[in-house]
Amino acid sequence: MPSDLHMHTTFSDGKMTPEELVSAAKKAGLSYIAITDHDTVGGIQHLYEAGLYPVKGIRIVPGIELSARDALHEVHILGYNIDIFDRDLEEKLDDIVEGRWRRFSQMIEKLRQLGYAITEADVLKIAGTSKSISRSHIARALVSKGIFPSIREAFSEVLDKGKPAYVSHYNLSVIEIVSLIKEAGGSPVLAHPKLIRDDSFVEELLHLGIEGLEVFYPQHDKEDTEKYREMAEKYQLAITGGSDFHGLASRYPQQLGTFVIDDKYARELYKEK
Repeated sequence: MPSDLHMHTTFSDGKMTPEELVSAAKKAGLSYIAITDHDTVGGIQHLYEAGLYPVKGIRIVPGIELSARDALHEVHILGYNIDIFDRDLEEKLDDIVEGRWRRFSQMIEKLRQLGYAITEADVLKIAGTSKSISRSHIARALVSKGIFPSIREAFSEVLDKGKPAYVSHYNLSVIEIVSLIKEAGGSPVLAHPKLIRDDSFVEELLHLGIEGLEVFYPQHDKEDTEKYREMAEKYQLAITGGSDFHGLASRYPQQLGTFVIDDKYARELYKEK
């Protein structure tokens, strides 16, 4: 049976609630999944408090996705098997989320100064229960108001780095993230290395305490996958992969189970609860 170790819920920028995601994963025949919301473990905590984690019929790996600070590169690190109630982790995540809210307000102000009729309330309506407000939420609000025809165009015109409404965000360094994940009992994995667009820098990162590499990813072609598999084996790293599922019609994959990995990779990460 297949597995998927990278997906998002409404607790960050995904479209499905944690319950909906688990249900969809079961229907898709997945045996292992990992919920890896941006900057929060709220989705996993929600499932636990509702008595849905752990749950029969599917094995859930508690995870998170964090963005690292670097002047030239966009670096994302996944943390697997973290203690979702670790106090130090929760305190640091509160700092990150607070930074996201400041950034969100600044970006809305920039958009308004540029003449776009959008308010914080418009974005919060899109964000729903998410405390981790992102550019994706702002882009979706711009599309819903008819200001841009697509999320991609909203990013390319105003939200991407270097565009008029972009605001840099509060991030930790790679070393800080790796340490945070490990101190919370987890394993840090470098996400979608191709998107870093600098393989020499990717190899530098693998010397900073990273324990795994996301070899299987929708934007990795066959050659990319083989290259990163060899890199993972070279540095004796865990091999992982996932769809980066958000449940958005504009983003592949639109359905769970479309992009999957072999169970053997997930089995090595999974820890019985």
